[in-house]
Amino acid sequence: MKKIKALTKLIVIVIASLSSVNTHAQQQAMFTQYMFNGLALNPAYAGSHDALNATAIARAQWVGLEGAPNTQSVSLHAPVPNKHIGLGLLFLRDNIGVTKQNSLFVSYAYKIKMSEGNLSFGLQGGFNDYSHNLNDIGVDGDNLLVGNVKSFKPNVGAGIYFNSERFYAGASVPLMFNSAKDDRATSFIYSEIKRHYFVTAGYVFDLNKSLKLKPNVLIKTVDGAPIEFDFNTNLLINDLLWVGLSYRSFESLDFLLELQLNDQFRVGYSYDMLTNDLGKVNAGSHELMLNYMFKYSKDRVVTPRYF
Repeated sequence: MKKIKALTKLIVIVIASLSSVNTHAQQQAMFTQYMFNGLALNPAYAGSHDALNATAIARAQWVGLEGAPNTQSVSLHAPVPNKHIGLGLLFLRDNIGVTKQNSLFVSYAYKIKMSEGNLSFGLQGGFNDYSHNLNDIGVDGDNLLVGNVKSFKPNVGAGIYFNSERFYAGASVPLMFNSAKDDRATSFIYSEIKRHYFVTAGYVFDLNKSLKLKPNVLIKTVDGAPIEFDFNTNLLINDLLWVGLSYRSFESLDFLLELQLNDQFRVGYSYDMLTNDLGKVNAGSHELMLNYMFKYSKDRVVTPRYF
């Protein structure tokens, strides 16, 4: 009975890992509200706002499925006053199955003022720290897949980002170095980092005085997986309420809601409804976002931002 239970748990974890190749893949966390959290994808996004910006996101993926991904992130970024420089900090904690990941990256962006907007070139450096508690899927007496395996993986990334008042576009490679850790005796891969490529773009259209429409697209590709597209449309009502709908290829239909509580603080929520076979064994994914824009002085007015 113990062996059957352990084998069942292992199969579920493997299915979760394989099913997430396109979107999660352990080493690169996925967020539905990517259009409001650019630093998680592109270091060139650092300093793109007028003041210090802080974003916190908590994501519960595939609710009801044991071993499913659970992710939290905190990002900070700000322009350096009187300089063409932006700085950023990204912390991420990610659990999937028996694997726990803590990541910390520091970003640097150089901004060039152009007639139509700003062009930024960004670099980031940091690490992914993995812990694999294989005892959680082991069975008494088994020598296979037991113990607590740790791996520390430094990495660097780069990106380019252009933004104006109504348009943005960017391309990035957040993790440039491929690496893997495995058990030489069993060839079991504990953790693997593959190079990811991201392309993003969005534009804000005026429908009338009260309504704005903002379509977004995210294209993701990684070695060994098909190209994935994320198409999103958000409707902004009275500059206060965002209502959005996304389609993520091969995976889900997503619903988004965001409320601008005041000039500085906003809160967002998204729900992912899976469209693949994995949707039959879980209750979807939930994501909560908090964002705060700090003012440098009481007299300074924070410019409203659409992304």
